[in-house]
Amino acid sequence: MTKRLKVLVIGGGAAGFFGAIAAAEANPDAQVTLLEAAAHPLGKVRISGGGRCNVTHHCFDPALLVQHYPRGGRALRGAFTRFQPQDTVAWYKRRGVRLKTEADGRMFPTTDDSGTIVDCLMRETRRVGVTVRTRTAVKSMRYAGDSFAVEMKAGETLTSDRLLLATGSSPQGHRLAASLGHTIVPPVPSLFTFNIPDRALRELAGVAVDPVVAKLVVAGAKPLTQTGPLLVTHWGLSGPAVLKLSAWGARQLHEARYQATLQVNWLPSLNAEQVRQGLLAAKQEVSKRAITNHCPFDLPKRLWRYWVQQTGLDDSVTWANLSKKATNQLVEAIARGTFNIQGKGVFKDEFVTCGGVKLSEVNFQTMASRCCPGLYLAGEVLDVDGVTGGFNFQSAWTTGWLAGQAIAAPAPN
Repeated sequence: MTKRLKVLVIGGGAAGFFGAIAAAEANPDAQVTLLEAAAHPLGKVRISGGGRCNVTHHCFDPALLVQHYPRGGRALRGAFTRFQPQDTVAWYKRRGVRLKTEADGRMFPTTDDSGTIVDCLMRETRRVGVTVRTRTAVKSMRYAGDSFAVEMKAGETLTSDRLLLATGSSPQGHRLAASLGHTIVPPVPSLFTFNIPDRALRELAGVAVDPVVAKLVVAGAKPLTQTGPLLVTHWGLSGPAVLKLSAWGARQLHEARYQATLQVNWLPSLNAEQVRQGLLAAKQEVSKRAITNHCPFDLPKRLWRYWVQQTGLDDSVTWANLSKKATNQLVEAIARGTFNIQGKGVFKDEFVTCGGVKLSEVNFQTMASRCCPGLYLAGEVLDVDGVTGGFNFQSAWTTGWLAGQAIAAPAPN
C-alpha cells in the first residue's frame, strides 16, 4: 500500500499558496497543509499596487526578465524557462482571472482589485483540497531522518514527509531555515525612497519628471545609473528611477548608513551644451520677461522656479540680465543637479528586503534544499529580490510553482 504523502507549507503568502496549490494538483493523493501565522493570509497580495495587485510584468523573455533582479537573476534564469510571466498569465486565465498590461509593462487584474487574486488563490486551495490554517505560528522545526516535526507556538506538533518554507523575509523564517542547516545572507532594506534634507525641494511634492537619468554615488562603490520617472515627495525623491537605484545599491547604501549623493539629469534628451544654448536663446528671444515666469524647456514650472531660486536670482530679474554665472548654475541644476541623500524612506506599504537563504544552497530546478532532504524553499525567504514592477511577485509564483511540482512526487512504498 502506498503511503499518503504529507506536505506542510509554512507561510501564507504568494509563494506559499502557489506552492501548496501546485503540490496538490500534481499529486491529488497528497495531504497538503498550509500554515499562516496571521489571521488573514496573502497580506502583501492584498496591499500591493495600492490595492490593485501588480501580479507580474509583461516581460516574456527570461534573458531580459532576469535583468530586473539585483540579486538572484542568475539563479532564476533556468527557473524562468520553466515558469515565467506568460505562464502566470495563463495560470490565472484558466481560473477565470484576466490580467491587463499597463504602459510601463506592469500587469494587473482587469478588475483593478487585489481581492480578485486573493479570492482566486483561496478558491483554488479549496478546489484542490489544501487545508489552510491561520493564526498558526511555527515555533521550531526539526528533521528526524525521514520526516519533519514542526512545533507550533501554541504547543501543537505536526509531522510531514516534506516541507516548503515560504515565510517571506521574516526573521522567524530565516531562523527556521538556519535551524535546518542553511546560511542566511543578512537582510537589508531594498526598494525605498531617498530622504533629501532640502526644504525648498520638499515643497515641490507631487512634481514628476519622466524620464530623468539618475546617478547614485556611494563612497567606495561604483556609481549606479537608472533612467525613468522621478517624483518629488514631502521627504525627498521617489519614483521608479529612485526605487531601482535603491534596489541595486541596497547593500552599499546600508553600509554607508544611507549617506550618499544623487545626481539627476532632468533633460536626458539634451546634453549640457544644448541646455546652455536653450538658455541663451531665451535670453535673446524673451529678454524682457522675468526668468521665473518663462521656462525654455518642457519641464514643470514649479521645478523651474526652484532652480531659479537656487541661483539666488530675484523673482523680478529678466532674461536680459541673466549673468554668465547664473547661466552656468542653471545648466548644472538641469543637467547635473546634485542632492545629498541623508536617510531612507519606505515604498508605500510594500517592504522588500535583499538577503535571505544563500542561493548556492538551493537547487533552482526543484527549489530543493541542498542542506536538508525533503526541505524546499520559495519566495522572499531566499536571497532574491526584484525591482518594482511585478518582479518580486513573479519570482514568488515561479519558485512556488517549481517547489510545488517537485515536492509532490509520490512517496516511496
